[in-house]
Order: sequence, then C-alpha cells, then structure tokens
Amino acid sequence: MAEYIPVIVLVLSFICLLSIGTPVAWSIAISSVLTMLVSIPPMASFTTVSQRMGVGLDSFALLAIPFFVLSGELMNKGGIAHRLIAFAKTLVGALPGGLALINIIGAMLMGSIAGSAMASASAMGSILGPEMEKEGYSKEFGAAVNITSSTIGLVIPPSNVLIVYSLASGGVSIAALFLAGYIPGILTGLFLMIVASFWAKKKKYNIGKRSSLKEVFTTFIDAFPSLLLLVIVIGGIVAGIFTATEASAIAVLYTLLLGMFYREINLKGLPQILLSSCVTTAIVMLLIGASMSMSWVMSYENIPQDISSALLGISEHKIVILLMINLILLFVGIFMDMTPAVLIFTPIFLPIVTKLGIDPVHFGIIMVLNLCIGLCTPPVGSVLFVGVGLAKTTIEKVIKPLIPLFIAMIIALFLVTYFPQLSMWLPGLFDL
Repeated sequence: MAEYIPVIVLVLSFICLLSIGTPVAWSIAISSVLTMLVSIPPMASFTTVSQRMGVGLDSFALLAIPFFVLSGELMNKGGIAHRLIAFAKTLVGALPGGLALINIIGAMLMGSIAGSAMASASAMGSILGPEMEKEGYSKEFGAAVNITSSTIGLVIPPSNVLIVYSLASGGVSIAALFLAGYIPGILTGLFLMIVASFWAKKKKYNIGKRSSLKEVFTTFIDAFPSLLLLVIVIGGIVAGIFTATEASAIAVLYTLLLGMFYREINLKGLPQILLSSCVTTAIVMLLIGASMSMSWVMSYENIPQDISSALLGISEHKIVILLMINLILLFVGIFMDMTPAVLIFTPIFLPIVTKLGIDPVHFGIIMVLNLCIGLCTPPVGSVLFVGVGLAKTTIEKVIKPLIPLFIAMIIALFLVTYFPQLSMWLPGLFDL
C-alpha cells in the first residue's frame, strides 16, 4: 500500500486544487511539491520542484513558442483573417451552411498560420459570428462551429503543441510532426464540414450566392501573401534551411511586414501587440515549467512504469491499448489544458506505444488531436469559453449543436489512430 501513497497524494491534491478554482499551473506545481514531501524533506522538496521548473524551460526548441505567439497576434491584428475569410467565402459560400463552412475553412487556414486555437476562435468569432446571426443562423450553432474548427489549427502546422510534444518525447523530429499533422487536420475539418452542412440543411439556413471564377481568383491573390507564410515556414523546415525556432522568428518578421503592407499595423499599435504576446507567453511558459516538474516527480516516484505495467497487464494488443489511452486522454482533456497534458502524459504513454511498435510521430498526432477535443469541453475548455463569450450565449445552449461536431472529431480521431498511414504518409514521402 505504501508505494501507492505518492500517486494518491498527487491525484487527490491536484483534483482538490482544481475543484476550488486554483489556476492549472499552480495546481500542478503545488501537487508536485506535496507529492515530493512524501519522499524527501520539505526544503529539498521545494528546491527540487523549483529547480525542475527552471531546467524544464531550458530548451532551444521552446524559443519557437513566444515567436509563434507573437506572429499569431500580428496576424490577428494585421487584417489576415479578413482576407482568408473572403477567400473561403468564394470557395464554399454557395453550399448548404455556407457561412459555417467558411468558418471551418477560415479557422483551419488561420489556425495553421497562427498556430493558436485562441487566436483563430477570436478572429473567426468576431468577424463571422455577427454575419452568421444576420443571415439567420442561430448564435449557438455559430459558436459550436467556431469552437470546434478553431482547434484544428493545433494539428495543422506550424503548431506550438507539436513543438511541446517534441520536447516531452525526447526529441522527435519537429519537421516530421509538422508534416504528419496535415492529413489528420484536413480530415477532421472535412468531417466538421459534413456535419455542419447537414445541420444547416436540416435547419434550412440561408445559402449564399455562387462566386465567379474572377472573384475566386481576386480573393486568392489578396490572400496569397498570407498563405505564402505556410510555404516559407514549413518548406524551410522540411528542406533543412532553418530550424523550427528560426522559422518562428522568420514568421514574426514576415507577418509584421505583411501587416504594415496591408496598413493594418503601425508603430503606435505595436506595444499593445507585444504586451498581449508577453502575457500569453508567460502563461504558456508557467504551464510548461510546472508540467515539467510534475513529469519529473512522476518519474521519480516510478508512476509511469506502474501505469505501463497496469495497462500491459490488461492487454498487450495494440488496438486495445490505443483505445484505453484514447479514452484516458479524452477524460484528461476535460480537466486539463493541452500543454500540461502533453508534457505530463507523453512520458507515461510513449514508452508503452513504442514497445508495441507504434511510431512516436504517429502517437504525437493522436495525442494532440485527442486533446483538441478537450479544449471544447467544460470545465477547463479555454476555446469553449472564448467562443461562447464572443457569441454572447451560454455553454448550456451551445452543447446541443456541439454534440454532433464532437462525434465528427472523435470519428476522425479513431480513423487517425487505427490508420497510421494518414499520419505517416507525408513524413515518409520526405524521408523524415
């Protein structure tokens, strides 16, 4: 029984702290200290946890995160979202649920360029939300579409979460992870579009007018400089011209110049953009530091090995183990933000799946796609709260249209889980 005391202390203290409203980062750090107090003296416990937080942030790869956060803020303020929406409108505006489909495509493009679900949800919700309501769409349906589609950009590169997974996994190739995210991300977006189209048809929402080839070409040319960023960033990483960290710095410079070219960003507005980026970066880095300390504490207490033995004791069949891991992560995603979940659970589950012959790149996509669903669920779903707040509605009212979209995301998740070619084909094509 004594060997289970650290696990009990860790789990119970973390759940209790979350339930009384303690911020996630502080809950993780405090529960890590309390767990260490079971094994070593108080001063050593505090020193070790604080030390592990500092060491956890000492990584060159993590420098990419503040740069991608800043480039996301620059895109949000730089008029890029408007141009991406205008381009998406010419492509799918005349289909059933046209505005919902525009939201999904726009969120995929915006999320993949900005690498942030929050930035995507804010941009799409503020621009398309009022337009959807004006065209007769319900606020709740518009919010549900915006919430779910905004998370897809975390799978489609460049993605901060995939960089975090690379760190947690001990150095899985970021270029391979980025390429592996394309097909699963696009597949999830297609599933969401099918559901949104059926829902819109059932509710008899208005259908927009068909765009001419000239309009498609004009909006594409207008959006092309924004889309070019994807080619520069991902192409440069895959070709080995620069690292993910260097690519993130190039993304900042490119988006700043683009925002100034569009005359949406000026020197007067830059301090506010920088301040907003600093706040977001500080939150993310505190989460990463605290999560790295908990990950070390769990390793010190042999918790990953115990969980691995327990899972493999139930079954050694690949299909069963992946099903159990997916169910655990879906549950974890309800209560924990994505970044700490990746940092804490990657060291637990990765040794299990690699023992079963599953590629770490494939597992990274499974994990991130799975935890994207958690961003849309209460009580911790950050994107859920942003989407609901922008739509000026309540979580209770949004749940009904959210459920079929959740189901679409879960179907996509299980397809990606059990058909590794969906993740591994592109990295294999580039010998990564």
